Amino acid sequence: VGGGIRTLDDMKRMLRAGADKVSLNTAALDRPELIKEGADFFGSQCIVVAIDAKWNGEGWDVYTHGGRNKTDWDAVEWAKRCVELGAGELLLTSMDKDGQKDGFDLALTKAVRDAVEVPVIASGGAGNREHFKEVFEKVDTDAALAASIFHYKETSIAEVKDYLRAEGVIVR
Repeated sequence: VGGGIRTLDDMKRMLRAGADKVSLNTAALDRPELIKEGADFFGSQCIVVAIDAKWNGEGWDVYTHGGRNKTDWDAVEWAKRCVELGAGELLLTSMDKDGQKDGFDLALTKAVRDAVEVPVIASGGAGNREHFKEVFEKVDTDAALAASIFHYKETSIAEVKDYLRAEGVIVR
């Protein structure tokens, strides 16, 4: 569960209501120790930090509010800091690719994947099932996320999973 989680009490409410994990973004940037508080109380496996990143010509800046507000953090450095504080997983969205349907941002995902030892979920840019295979094979990401291609029924989750299995990608 993500969105609006700003305190340890918010995390408690969500996890006690049945969520397996909570996702932090702006609240973690505003108060990074919130990551540690959640990890210390619930365990790192419950704490996901969402990182929205945009290319700046030299690296990736971290943004909040759907890519509208730039922070002072470099995405790779922020990812490492989140893991140091106890994040057990990172949800990495390329704001440059989000909604474009021309494939995941392989360079961004690889840079973060290579910098941390926790699972990384690639997000932003999926337009077809081949994009999922590409991000798993070229970046060795742990998971990949898509929205519009499923919402608008351009493909289905089952079709993507069946394709990946047929291509030799291990899928749950």
